[in-house]
Amino acid sequence: MNSERAYWLAWSQIRGVGPVLLKRIAQHFELLENAWKATAIALSEVDGLGGKLVHQILEQRPTINPANLLDHHQQKNPHFWTPADPEYPLLLWEIPSPPPVLYYLGQVDLADNQGQIPGIGIVGTRYPTEHGSRWTRKISQALAQQQFTVISGLAAGIDAVAHSSCLRAQGRTIAVLGTGLDLIYPPQNKALFEQIATEGLILSEYAAGTKPDRGNFPARNRIIAGLSRAVLVMEAPPKSGALITAKYANDFNRDVFTLPNSPDVKEAHGCLNLIHNGAEIILSEQQLLESLGAIPPLAPEDQPNRSDAKPPNVPNPAQPTPPPMDLDPTLQTLLQTLTSESTSLDQIVSKSGIATGQVSAGLLQLELLGLVSQQPGMRYQRT
Repeated sequence: MNSERAYWLAWSQIRGVGPVLLKRIAQHFELLENAWKATAIALSEVDGLGGKLVHQILEQRPTINPANLLDHHQQKNPHFWTPADPEYPLLLWEIPSPPPVLYYLGQVDLADNQGQIPGIGIVGTRYPTEHGSRWTRKISQALAQQQFTVISGLAAGIDAVAHSSCLRAQGRTIAVLGTGLDLIYPPQNKALFEQIATEGLILSEYAAGTKPDRGNFPARNRIIAGLSRAVLVMEAPPKSGALITAKYANDFNRDVFTLPNSPDVKEAHGCLNLIHNGAEIILSEQQLLESLGAIPPLAPEDQPNRSDAKPPNVPNPAQPTPPPMDLDPTLQTLLQTLTSESTSLDQIVSKSGIATGQVSAGLLQLELLGLVSQQPGMRYQRT
């Protein structure tokens, strides 16, 4: 048995240690088993592990037996990968916040996991126009016919159109959920869920029994972007979750393409803003395929190295902006946690006492409001 699997699972249960910080811990100690047995002094050498968090880790470790946890967990969650497993998707390990546990259901294709088949993310609004739905069908079918894997989030609207169109063209599709694999959300996608489970693959970083939560879906979007070599935003009104996926794609150095439409169409505003900020325009299926064809396959020498350097800390001396008075309490707490110094996601979680998913969603809202900026390595600061 690969004992490191047990330690990835055990570390994922430690409150205050999220995906960004856990990747740093793994890189620092090389083996998470070593980190599990490390002293307070050794743990404090990891960037982002302050005294308070180290104390919390030392308090929690004796309550968890990694081997027993693994045996018990596998009873309800028999199929999952950790970064210690050779099947874990290589492109996901490349991002600053790889899921410590990734559950799967369906047909595994190791060529996908190894980056040999390019995955293309397709995202958009839950309420698409006829224009957005029609072009999503055309693009998804064209990608399937050219042997690309279509990746989306199984949401209503553009996601569902992308998955179903790919399957109709006998292509491969991957759905990434914001719930456990035993829950179908939204319920109207039950038949599509079952078809993907039979013909494609369904992924989630959430264990069985995890119900839909608003904070889960922005976190889910980073996995869609991380698995993809390029992300296509087909339609997105302002503040759409699809724009969050596009932002993650930019952060992860993935190409972003978007479908234009009239400024009179609200569902196009997010796409037009992406174009204004440098996203490539989808003009036709052929033009898109030619652009995607220029993306080389992930050759062995280009594959992510699991000992990659830690994300950099980029300070910014700018003075923070006074917060608006009408922010909800969660956003107020997050903003008070931040300063003009760059702070890691895990430090924000630890200081604020707010769950990681809610922190991710809140930070993205604060970014859209212009109150927070994201720095390299999933670090944040007040603007």
